Amino acid sequence: MDKVFIISQREEAEVDAISAGVELARMLGKRAEVFAYSFEYFGNAEYYNPKFVAVAQKHIMQQRMAKVELELESIDAADTPTHSVWSKDLYEHACHHSDRHGFDLIVKSVHHANHYLPVDWSLIRHTRVPLMLLTDHPVKKSNTVMMALDLDSKKTLKQQLNQAVIRQATQLAEATGCELHLAFVIRLPQVIHDMEIVDTYAMVREAKAKHQALFDKLNIDPERIHITVGEPDLCIYQLACKHKVRYLVLGAAQRQGLYAFVVGNMAESILSRIRSNVLVVPAREGMLEPLE
Repeated sequence: MDKVFIISQREEAEVDAISAGVELARMLGKRAEVFAYSFEYFGNAEYYNPKFVAVAQKHIMQQRMAKVELELESIDAADTPTHSVWSKDLYEHACHHSDRHGFDLIVKSVHHANHYLPVDWSLIRHTRVPLMLLTDHPVKKSNTVMMALDLDSKKTLKQQLNQAVIRQATQLAEATGCELHLAFVIRLPQVIHDMEIVDTYAMVREAKAKHQALFDKLNIDPERIHITVGEPDLCIYQLACKHKVRYLVLGAAQRQGLYAFVVGNMAESILSRIRSNVLVVPAREGMLEPLE
């Protein structure tokens, strides 16, 4: 445990995952390991000339590793363990290896601040350990960690997930010296909200009173507790922008199969809008700690 799995992906991203991941590992008091992923498709040569493919593959992996080692030297982290991986599906290896070998955080940079690529969504849907996705958006220079909680859910899995999000957000805020904020959205369809037939202020007051014991336990400044009414994805996005959130911490239910395709996942709706660095806390069956 206490290990950070840093993904140095094949394609160049907008954030240097190696330097950012090593720095984050140091702040968290964890040991970083870098995984350099490589893959090329050689066409018919893969079938008719396996010797050529083997030589080319070795050459590509050596080039990739040399680049990684050079960067680690430049940030005074030459002793960081590195691993060269030839894999077409990066997410499959990363999810399996990180879980099997006791890593407790995956760090990966995203390619575009405005949207995630398929590999990012695959990691979000399948990871069994917390996943940090780094972006180069200006808000990353701010000093706020915001945890998004679903406080009204009665489901045991969601309650466990809330506790896991609180643990991860608290540790991250302490390690990075950031202010810890809490966001809770009382779900209300936008069409009803716009009709102004519901007293949203009363809903917020009732929610504050209902969850005051938790707020007291967390010892968070009341000014950093944000309760709003509306659609969660839009409200979280607005809160993240308003408070210039550097790290957003949220749980992902990780629905699988056809049900996930049809129903979707609120975490994914939120992620499709957010421009902050995001720490995704997964909720896979049997992986969360029991409720206190």
